[in-house]
Amino acid sequence: MKYISTRGGMAPLEFSDILLEGLAPDGGLAVPQTLPQVTADTLESWRGLSYADLAFEVLSLFATDIPADDLRRLTRAAYTPQIFSSEDIVPLRPLDGGLSLLGLSEGPTLAFKDMAMQFLGQVFEYVLEKRGTTLNIVGATSGDTGSAAEYALRGKKGVAVFMLSPHGRMSAFQRAQMYSLQDENIHNIAVRGVFDQAQDIVKSLAGDLDFKSRYRLGAVNSINWARIAAQVVYYFHGWLRATERAGQQVSFAVPSGNFGNILSGHIARRMGLPIRRLVLATNENNVLEEFFRTGVYRPRPAEQTYATSSPSMDISRASNFERFVFDLVGRDTDRVKALWTALPRDGAFDLSDMKDQFESQYGFVSGASSHVDRLATIRALYDATGVLVDPHTADGVKVAREFVEPGIPMLVLETALPAKFSETIEEALGRPATPPGNLADLESLPQRVEVMDCDEASVRRFIEAHAKV
Repeated sequence: MKYISTRGGMAPLEFSDILLEGLAPDGGLAVPQTLPQVTADTLESWRGLSYADLAFEVLSLFATDIPADDLRRLTRAAYTPQIFSSEDIVPLRPLDGGLSLLGLSEGPTLAFKDMAMQFLGQVFEYVLEKRGTTLNIVGATSGDTGSAAEYALRGKKGVAVFMLSPHGRMSAFQRAQMYSLQDENIHNIAVRGVFDQAQDIVKSLAGDLDFKSRYRLGAVNSINWARIAAQVVYYFHGWLRATERAGQQVSFAVPSGNFGNILSGHIARRMGLPIRRLVLATNENNVLEEFFRTGVYRPRPAEQTYATSSPSMDISRASNFERFVFDLVGRDTDRVKALWTALPRDGAFDLSDMKDQFESQYGFVSGASSHVDRLATIRALYDATGVLVDPHTADGVKVAREFVEPGIPMLVLETALPAKFSETIEEALGRPATPPGNLADLESLPQRVEVMDCDEASVRRFIEAHAKV
């Protein structure tokens, strides 16, 4: 399996090479030259596998340069009941109205990002040790990627993490999870701006090829293909748990900000997983919902990006969207490059002539949710089932209800546990969400963070001073 860039300017590379690269040298994103296909017979043969062994089977289709015994050891180290507070790793819980909840938040940081990040922590250390080199991870987070990356990489040999976050725009629990870490290889940088601006700095640094090479910069957010590949696993797992026979269709509802989570579902569907619909749910920052409704992609500037009660989705420029458009335009790298080159100038691009393909060919439908919707959904679901969901998952539940079809299971991807957003839970139910016992005192711990202006030069100087070389 070799990987190319969505913009056509990268020679084919192995999995381990793109693992360490992050953004492609031409500014594009790494994608497989051809997607592996999973037959119905193979899918049925996976029914009895543990999550760790299913992860090995799926990831072995993408990481063909890692010996099978080594890869199996890595997935078994990443997905254990000791790390995830569930024997199933990802439990499937029935809700009501034809919905079920795919529990992706059983990991150490209580968010779905742990599902991929625990594997990345293992595979980064493995590849760096094999190559005798170091890596400086530079990323941006709107809340959950940062803590998941830091918990997976804290203390790992040969790796330092520089994580940018929008100052004052995450929940208190999210801030405490990241900023309370005292490991010497973890560096938190809170920038005065919004997530999109922080992400722009990361992309600009990655685009400076001399700086990237000199300081061995890598990526851990979902521009890194290994994140997408690891997330593909839980779509297969969800389908295997929700079905009883070959070919049975399932729909997935996915709260979406940076488009990585639902992109993994798109990849699984193209690999042959019988997915009926991919239901994209946004909050008030509904750039993606607008695209799937109209065919026009119109990212918003920072001043028009709302601070909402589902803050991890307060994103107006979705990094992974380029990978879907690459498929949509027939893998035409010249067209993708032209679209993204013109986007800063024009502020939008129009693919409305392809709108009929969104659902018919790719299964995508979409909807949006508001603060009032979130509160009502949290309250109604808790009253009806006793299940408490976080605000982002509530966005997914609200939109999922609009697309339930008889006889087709609708799996809502849980993105975080309610304790991470206790203020909103208290507004919905009149009482806060209780964090797990081992995290009860998290917000009282000392915090270590550098606060600075949203300025590339400042971030660059900080990395130069603290990077592993």
